[in-house]
Amino acid sequence: NAEYMGVLNPLKCWYRTVTVGSWLILCWKLMMAAASDNYQSFVCQRCAQTIKLDLNVSEIDTEVVAKLSNRSNNACNDNDETKRFAPPNHSFMMIDTELEPESKVNKIIELFDSMSDLTNIDYPLCKECTDALIDIADNQIDNLRKECDSYQDLKDSLSDMVEGFDREKLENELSQLRDEENQFKSELNEMELKRDLLIKAVESEKLKLSHLESEDERYLQQYCQQKYELLDLEEQHRSLDNQLKYYQTQLNYLKKTNVFNAAFHIWHSGRFGTINGFRLGRLPDEAVDWWEINAAWGQTVLLLHSLSNHVGLTFERYRLVPFGNNSYLESRSEKSRDLPLYGSGGYRFFWDTKFDQAMIAFLDCLQQFKEHIELKDVDFCLPYSMDKGNIKDNSSGQSYSIKIQFNSEEQWTKSLKFMLTNLRWCLAWVASQP
Repeated sequence: NAEYMGVLNPLKCWYRTVTVGSWLILCWKLMMAAASDNYQSFVCQRCAQTIKLDLNVSEIDTEVVAKLSNRSNNACNDNDETKRFAPPNHSFMMIDTELEPESKVNKIIELFDSMSDLTNIDYPLCKECTDALIDIADNQIDNLRKECDSYQDLKDSLSDMVEGFDREKLENELSQLRDEENQFKSELNEMELKRDLLIKAVESEKLKLSHLESEDERYLQQYCQQKYELLDLEEQHRSLDNQLKYYQTQLNYLKKTNVFNAAFHIWHSGRFGTINGFRLGRLPDEAVDWWEINAAWGQTVLLLHSLSNHVGLTFERYRLVPFGNNSYLESRSEKSRDLPLYGSGGYRFFWDTKFDQAMIAFLDCLQQFKEHIELKDVDFCLPYSMDKGNIKDNSSGQSYSIKIQFNSEEQWTKSLKFMLTNLRWCLAWVASQP
């Protein structure tokens, strides 16, 4: 049976090793005669030591040489295992061949060639190398014998196991196992098909996932852009809302603020009445320049003119003409007569009364404005009474003339201060109206 071929092969190797050992022993016998001078010299193929061989081949059986030659020729045509043996090496050619007959030398060479062909060892060898190879061969023989014994025991145990097996039962089990194998193969094929389908599905899903990721990235960029624009718009909205609140506050402030109060600030500076910082009047110990007095009169005329236009009042006898430092009043009865509300100082003739008449006319206009207010508000009352160029202090009952001629500078300055105070009260009433 084929189960036992593994056991027979080591036996062949053992036989071959035994044969090699026999020829090694034969070679050793040939080396024993190396001490005689009648022997031809050769070289050991292992250690290169000069050896002498006995050339008397009469002791060597001719049949042995023929058998070795036949085995050598068969070994060359054997299986690949024999190819491991080295080809004959003729490096041991004899020395002094003319001393011996050629036929004897050829026999010895033929013997060594045949021995070399049968083994993987080149011949001839010296005694020491032959002994070493014999020891190695003996060790191999012992190992092979042990292996042969082991294989023999294994063969016996396998024979015992084969005798106890039911062949039919084993064939049935083998058939069942083959059926199961075929079933598993079919299931494996189905699973492989499913796996291929799943792989294709996974690849398709991966493509979809890649597409979705690119879309998600694009949407994320758009979202960031929209978020940035939203934050920017919210920032602009907050800015506009703050501006709106600021402007609303300013509007409320402006609604509560009267333009006349903002444009014409009437106050006092010591004994002087002031309008927008310009003093109105003169004192002996504190001379005020006439350009400042003229500017104060210009602001006063402009204020009363604006108030009258605001309430829709037209003065009966005079028309106010605001003209800065050169403001004047125009008589409605005499068109060519102008009353200047500005002066230059210096000596004045007693018949030069235009400046005084202009101040009296202005006081008359202020009295008309006061009467117009009283028509709308009966509770309105000025702190100082005015009558024909005089201003009366109601608390003390003393009157002060608004004319500068034949009047002291102190009384003229005080009358102008009282006149500005009445004008401020009129301004406050107009500012309080819706």
